[in-house]
Amino acid sequence: MKHLPIILFAYLLGSIPIGVLLARLRGKDPRKIGSGNIGATNVMRTAGKTLGIITLFGDILKGLIPTLIAVYLDEPKLFIALVGFTVFLGHLFPVFLKFKGGKGVATGVGVYLAISPPAILISFVFFVIVFIIWKYVSLGSLIGTGMIPVLFYLLKAPPEYIILSLMIALCVFIKHKDNIKRLMAGTENKVRLSKKT
Repeated sequence: MKHLPIILFAYLLGSIPIGVLLARLRGKDPRKIGSGNIGATNVMRTAGKTLGIITLFGDILKGLIPTLIAVYLDEPKLFIALVGFTVFLGHLFPVFLKFKGGKGVATGVGVYLAISPPAILISFVFFVIVFIIWKYVSLGSLIGTGMIPVLFYLLKAPPEYIILSLMIALCVFIKHKDNIKRLMAGTENKVRLSKKT
């Protein structure tokens, strides 16, 4: 029972729809514009580059904070992984948005930053390369996410973290199913930064 408050905190923090809250400052709702996603890319399209970037870092912090707390408290690896997955699920299925949330990439990045900065750094390099070449955030996100379990294995991460990364990757790929269809059909939108700030 002593772990329940951390789990609850992780889920509620993950549930905070940062992108929706920020877009409302400009009278916009990312759920009704563009891809309909509440993540940074669609907020950028909906409400401008500045709010999109703030959304990105806010969603990363959502994943980082509770996971880092569990790491700092020297909790068992299984519990740390559970906290990380709980905050990730909070973003995907937020109680504040009737359980209709985002795709979880940035929140997953925050989780990984807490448990393996080298893995997320290498993954980010892959993301950047893919994005520079093809200009698809979705493709870069999928490749970067898919690399994490491989990197955890190569870096000899605890098995609990490898399982966590596989579960997160599975969820991210499922959430990106429409993007994958558009990528295969050649109809996926490339990122065009808004002139709004």
